Amino acid sequence: MATPENTTEKGFLKAKSPQVTSTPGQPQRSFFMAQITLRILAIAFTVAAIPLMVTAKEPVSFIGLSIAPRYSQSSAMKFLLGADATVCAFSVLSLLFLWALNRSGSQTTSYFLLFLHDMVMTVLMISGCAAATAVGYLSKYGQREAFWNPFCSYVSKFCHQMLISTVLSYLAFFCYLALNILAAYKLMSQATE
Repeated sequence: MATPENTTEKGFLKAKSPQVTSTPGQPQRSFFMAQITLRILAIAFTVAAIPLMVTAKEPVSFIGLSIAPRYSQSSAMKFLLGADATVCAFSVLSLLFLWALNRSGSQTTSYFLLFLHDMVMTVLMISGCAAATAVGYLSKYGQREAFWNPFCSYVSKFCHQMLISTVLSYLAFFCYLALNILAAYKLMSQATE
């Protein structure tokens, strides 16, 4: 028998369109793919940032002295390089952990550990990026009160490479920030189930 929701205004039966429903595994798969994609992007950004920083140098003569600025002359840049290398290595390890987690099934404790890992990597990346940004700002604009003269006008190629390396590191930070948001959402949704 035709029910009111199955009929049109004139009383004819209308065909029901098949409802598209998501399977229980579909949100889990989307979460898994987002995690994989963001981790691979973080690896790619840090792998690109490392050689840019290491190879950045530009010899210049100044008052008869030849100097070649390098990342190793700045503790902040060495810290960012170490942060990039650490995040890259732990991102690869977290990909393996995520793969094992996906195969074994969803466990709240495992996702919490992954969330903690992502939080530590996020904090490490932002601290390295902030330190490098501070040194880069001083190198570009100087600080008159402390008699720190800007020197990027003399070594613009070096400063440009360091800037690109720092931007790539910030992109890795944003990947990990997104991973933190995803993990927090996943833990919150598991807690309400």
